[in-house]
Amino acid sequence: MHAHALEVLEPYLKDGSHVLDVGSGSGYLTACMAHMVGPSGKVVGIDHIPDLVELSKSNLLAVHSELTETGRLELIGKLETPAGRIYESGVKLTHCVQVGDGRQGYPKHAPYNAIHVGAAAHPVPKQLLAQLKSPGRMVIPVGTYDQNLCQYDKDQDGTISVKELMGVRYVPLTDREAQVGV
Repeated sequence: MHAHALEVLEPYLKDGSHVLDVGSGSGYLTACMAHMVGPSGKVVGIDHIPDLVELSKSNLLAVHSELTETGRLELIGKLETPAGRIYESGVKLTHCVQVGDGRQGYPKHAPYNAIHVGAAAHPVPKQLLAQLKSPGRMVIPVGTYDQNLCQYDKDQDGTISVKELMGVRYVPLTDREAQVGV
């Protein structure tokens, strides 16, 4: 699915593009996109599961530290302290403090030329569509039980068209509490 998502988003993953990866998980797809957008591009990965954020960070620092050191790649997540306080922080080498709920997108670096969502939404979050650049493309699984991978294209005038690409099965795009049962 990662390769297919890259193929669909490829026209918008050019040098200098700004990209949002919602549900960035291990950081693999985020790193691939960071390579595609070149040194003047920016990719933001966002996840609300602290263990996945830490996995992404360690993976990327071990193999692709140049992406985080130069600021081309930024991972955003929520970190909870033992006292139960939630600190929202970026996990690039120079931290930034931001929201880790991917359903809200990441307005700080919007608009985005491309947005990838790695969890199924129903309905599609309006905040993500609002953060999509004109022209721009978002790939997102849509639905509850019967899901389709959909391509949302925003044209130069801001008109959005939708194309169903294929049937898929993804976890739901939800908050941390619903996902991990806390």
